[in-house]
This record gives sequence, structure tokens and C-alpha cells, in this order.
Amino acid sequence: MYFKLIAYLKFLLKSTNEHGVHSPFVFNFVTKCLYSKQSLHRNKTINVLLNSLSFFNYKNVEIENSEEIEKLVKTTFPDISVDTVPIDILYTDAMDVSKFVELLSKGKFHNDSMVLICGIHQDREKQNEWENLVVLPHITVSIDMFHCGAIFIRQEQEKEHFTIRI
Repeated sequence: MYFKLIAYLKFLLKSTNEHGVHSPFVFNFVTKCLYSKQSLHRNKTINVLLNSLSFFNYKNVEIENSEEIEKLVKTTFPDISVDTVPIDILYTDAMDVSKFVELLSKGKFHNDSMVLICGIHQDREKQNEWENLVVLPHITVSIDMFHCGAIFIRQEQEKEHFTIRI
């Protein structure tokens, strides 16, 4: 309990809104997706997932360990394919370096793939996993939104990390 509170206070001190973003890709994502008036779900992480699907017009999604969220995605976006390769967006509760490298080596991701990780500040272990992920050379854009984290594979972009309040 105390860990999450301290983590949130540190997040608030580091975080910014769209005015602190100097990347056109991330600025558009923040202003047109994360800060859009369209709220598709009350849970912030699921709302980020649904809005990202709409904003990027993703077609191939993989939802790990949640039939409920998978059903919600299929209901909201009936044209989406689930569990097809390559993955446009992966929604997961846990992602560590070895799992990411394994998925990447199997060709499951492509340029512009997104991984949305739920609860990156849930406990010290998940926060450490997040911190180890964002330093990987294959991940060029990472966005810490406290409730979740998004990582992007974008070869054309310089490596940057953002801490954004949603």
C-alpha cells in the first residue's frame, strides 16, 4: 500500500501533460487519444486500450489473461482480429525483458506495434520490470501513465520516455 502511494507521489512530481511533449507522434497520441473526450470505459487502462484501438485503427490485437476484456474489445470493435500475427497491440498484466525479447524474436511485433502493460506501479517487482523494459534498444517510445505503461516499436523515431498524466 505504501509503495503504491510513494510511487504515485513520485509519478506526480515527474509527470506532465501534452505541453511537455516534444515528439509529434506522442503529442498526437496524447492530445487526440489519451485526452479525447471519448470515454469508452471507466477503468483508465481499459479506456487507453479501447481509445488506442480506435485512434491507430489497429486490426490485430492480443489480450492476455482476460476473457472479459477480450469480449469487450470484440463487442466494441467487431472487425478486430484476436491472436493473429503480427500483433498491432498487445494488452498484458505482466511483461518482462525476456518475454518481450522472445515475442520480438518470434516476429510477433512489427514497426508501430504497441504493448500496453497494466499496473506498472502495482509493486516494486512490476515497477522494476517496467524500468528494465524501457531501456531496451528495440523500444523507442515508452509512456508511463501510472495506471499503465505503453511501449512502442518505431524504428524511425529517436528513443524517448514520457511520463504523462491521464
